[in-house]
Amino acid sequence: MMAQHEFDDWLAGGAPARRRRPVRALLAAVLVLVLLAGLAVGGYLFALARSFESKTATIAPAFPEEALRPAANATGATNILLLGSDSRDTGGTSATAAGLLNSGRSDTMMLVHVPGDGSGVYVASIMRDTWVEIPGHGSHKINAAFAYGGVPLAVLSIETLLGTRIDHVAAIDMEGFKGLTDALGGVEVDVPVAFDASQLKGHHFAEGRQPMNGEQALAFVRERKAFADGDYQRVRDQQVFLKALLGELTSRETLTSPATVWDAVGQISPYLAVDESLDALAAGRVGLSMARTRSGNMHFFTLPTLGTGRSADGQSIVLPDTAAIAALAGALAEDDVAGFVQDHGL
Repeated sequence: MMAQHEFDDWLAGGAPARRRRPVRALLAAVLVLVLLAGLAVGGYLFALARSFESKTATIAPAFPEEALRPAANATGATNILLLGSDSRDTGGTSATAAGLLNSGRSDTMMLVHVPGDGSGVYVASIMRDTWVEIPGHGSHKINAAFAYGGVPLAVLSIETLLGTRIDHVAAIDMEGFKGLTDALGGVEVDVPVAFDASQLKGHHFAEGRQPMNGEQALAFVRERKAFADGDYQRVRDQQVFLKALLGELTSRETLTSPATVWDAVGQISPYLAVDESLDALAAGRVGLSMARTRSGNMHFFTLPTLGTGRSADGQSIVLPDTAAIAALAGALAEDDVAGFVQDHGL
């Protein structure tokens, strides 16, 4: 073992003793700073994880019986089913996504696909009136799956429709957008169609890029009465907002500000309900993948449809484009949603 004086000589490169001490002191100081920084970061991340897990609700069960499901993804891709509800409409009284779980319906359904190579994020909105096969119940609007079997049946219906496995489920009460937007200092959104907000009296959303605070953002994603095509435009607006929000969340300015990250997690967590496997570690992995993605590589589109129509029993429904949906199913299986988006001009 090296003696202390030999270690000193090694540090100083054989220099006289009077020159060794500053070198030792400098290295010792650096070592202490590194250790303290590691402890600080570790403590911060631990506290952040505890905050996330203590404030979010759990969807249990979130998934159907294993025997009914597609095989696990072999490509390394991750599929997340994002469900949105409005507690104001569903009668939810607590600041969680419980409004969705208790109401037996969802206002918004999106499949978030993160490729195995982390090359982008693809978000497919599923119109709530899309006419599909609900396993065990025949053909119905996709939203009916919640009434028949809750979140597990909704998951199974989408897995059956697209032939792909859902890895995680997250439900969000839209009220959460308000606090999250304010926590980020506002979000700049490119409004595609001008309208007067029925949700925010006296407010006009002009076409083009504009900053939104939390109250404005919430009114923006809720609006459908102002549009001739109702839910279609609301879905497009929600996509535009989410792209802007994700871009802000994954920006360098946000990720390098612990205070902003802490506030953002604290604001959104009470409005979230997630499956049991989507803990802080799993959420962190997904977030890390998305943080490497520039906003230009975030692609939003709507599950292909053929417009609206009537079911045999007279319901107003959205007609699925079965050929295009089959192509999307193939793209998901091959982890080539990028090719599907390009081929279909999305």
